[in-house]
Amino acid sequence: MPLSEFTPITLFNYVVMTLLGVLTLYQFVFYVVGLIRGEVSYPKAKKLHTYAFFIAAHNEEPVIANLVRSIRDQDYPAELIDIFVVADACTDNTAQAAREAGAIVYERNDLARKGKSWVMDFGFRRILEEYPGKHDGFFVFDADNLISRDYVSIMNDAFDQGYQAVTSYRNSKNFGSSWISAAYATWFIREARFLNNARMLCGTSCAVSGSGYLISADIVRGMQGWRFHTLTEDIQFSTFCAMHGIRIAYAPAEFFDEQPLTFKASWKQRMRWTKGFYQVFFTYGLGLVKSFAFFRRFAAYDLFVTVGPCTICSMLSMVANAVFLVVGTLSHGFLATASELDSCVVSLITMLVSSYLMFFAMGLVTVVVEHRHFHCPKRWRFFTNLFTFPLFMLTYIPINVAALFLKVDWVPTPHNVAMTLDDVVKEES
Repeated sequence: MPLSEFTPITLFNYVVMTLLGVLTLYQFVFYVVGLIRGEVSYPKAKKLHTYAFFIAAHNEEPVIANLVRSIRDQDYPAELIDIFVVADACTDNTAQAAREAGAIVYERNDLARKGKSWVMDFGFRRILEEYPGKHDGFFVFDADNLISRDYVSIMNDAFDQGYQAVTSYRNSKNFGSSWISAAYATWFIREARFLNNARMLCGTSCAVSGSGYLISADIVRGMQGWRFHTLTEDIQFSTFCAMHGIRIAYAPAEFFDEQPLTFKASWKQRMRWTKGFYQVFFTYGLGLVKSFAFFRRFAAYDLFVTVGPCTICSMLSMVANAVFLVVGTLSHGFLATASELDSCVVSLITMLVSSYLMFFAMGLVTVVVEHRHFHCPKRWRFFTNLFTFPLFMLTYIPINVAALFLKVDWVPTPHNVAMTLDDVVKEES
């Protein structure tokens, strides 16, 4: 298109699209690396380390015992694993169910400090005080999770290499429950194989996400608890590590997470995540830039792009086009010509279609490459998910806008899918 034919809004769109392409080009490289080089592996550990599993639980009676039992069923010496559950302001029998399954349970009723991060701070402090120096590392899990039988062994192999933090392969235990849960599962499996695995293979730092990660006891003791209290304490911790040159490793140890079933529940959860990303970006954004610019830490650049510019640029582009279209139409030719409005419509449609196709390709590659990790007896769900997964991702656009202006509080996500590990990986899946 000749420069003379560019309207202000099309020029703006091209600038934004070019900027996004330049910022995120490295993620395409990650995809190629993840495809060509396969999964990272580690030599067998020279030492069997001692670990504490930390589980925050709020009204998790239906699911907590299954997690505790899956931890106790590891192919790792049981005497080297302690399981701690903090029953946080529970009104059900979470504490009793956890104790009966074999966990050490602390009960907490601090209604002023809500959220997983405060539960972690409380629990870590108790463990450090009551079991000083006993544990080499702390696994962080949510009550709805399940872990594969070789989980600790694989994580121990990575931890034994000297890493201060290790994240793992996040799968879903309810892929087939709804189009929402299927989309979540696809995204997290994609994140494991084509982001964290590729990051590890490329020699940069990974990021922890939600649960299923291991932190050195040295870090926990240094903080005397937990010091990250945004709505997304996991990405805040990852950002802190990227800024200060602490490399987070990745190991292909698989765990299973329960995903929301309804769009309403998903909206609430992703609103919290998005608000938390904004909190981290506006708090640490400049520090990440300095870390990359002065210390050449690529992980800082990676986290900077992850928590801020892509989301903000995409959102601004969509909003700018929508506002231009509405205002231009209402002006009846005074502020925008018919051709400019047409180009705006074309730009909006092009962005939406290209985004849809990009997410479709992501989903397709993930399902094809990682098909053995998708567990679902409803075979038709694999096909329909390819088309609904991009729609799920596009709903982040209104979420990104709303999260900028709305107050978002931490709200627990209910978990009721009471499955065992054998239920998840059963033969007909």
